[in-house]
Formats: sequence, C-alpha cells, structure tokens
Amino acid sequence: MPTATPKVRPLQADDHTAWLPLWQGYVAFYESTVSDSQTALTWQRLLDLAFNLNGLVVEKGGVVIGFTHYLFHPATWAAQDYCYLEDLFVNPAVRGGGAGRALIAGVKQAAQARGAAKVYWLTQTHNKVARKLYDAVASDTGFMHYQIRL
Repeated sequence: MPTATPKVRPLQADDHTAWLPLWQGYVAFYESTVSDSQTALTWQRLLDLAFNLNGLVVEKGGVVIGFTHYLFHPATWAAQDYCYLEDLFVNPAVRGGGAGRALIAGVKQAAQARGAAKVYWLTQTHNKVARKLYDAVASDTGFMHYQIRL
C-alpha cells in the first residue's frame, strides 16, 4: 500500500468499486450480514444529497482505504443537531497510519460546518484497537448501548 498522507474527501459515485469491498469487510468485522438490496439502498442514500446520510472516504496515494458514514439529527438536550458517526472502517492492511483519525477529523469538520453540538458514535467494548484511537480523540461517556429490534 502507498505510504502517502491520508486524504479525506466526500464519497463520490465512482468510488463504488473501492467502497463495496470495504463495506463488506466492515459488515463481516461485526459478524453480521446485510442483504445486497440493503447495500444497494445504502449506496443510493449516500449519493442522494437530499437524504440525511453522508459519506467520506480516505485515500492514501490515490487509493481508497477507508470510509465513514454519518448523519445529523435533532436533540432534546441542545438547540443544535447532533452528528452521529454511524460507520467507520479502514482496510486492516493499512491501519495505524492515521486514516481512522483523518476520517473522524473529517466528520468533526463537517459537523462544525453544520453547526452541530457534538459528534458521537458507538463501538463494541472488545474493539480494543479502535478504542485506543477513540480514547485519543474523544471522551468515553460511560453510556451503554441498548436496542430493541423491530
């Protein structure tokens, strides 16, 4: 893999061939599955400027090596929207080179430009490699994540 400085930019339609295997790797990392139709819908939503789902990619040497997806939503505890960083994935072969940090910084910059009150995200407690980065760039709020599948 190239050793250039990571460069973050908005996701573009011609990124699909690079994004798709990263997306599949991300889903596999979480030992989950996403249908082909949902993957296609996610891609369509990421490209739809009218839909509240945004994507960034990170490149090194012109090669897309990671992505992040984020959205904005109103909050009851702040007048400004919150920014939820929903997905973040970097090719495992190039982790540790600043790509994840650059993606988080890109989301932070987008949230600041939008006037959001905060950026937040979730990760699994056993995701120690990612948590090392997250602990360096954000505060652990101590909250647990619960959900009810519908």
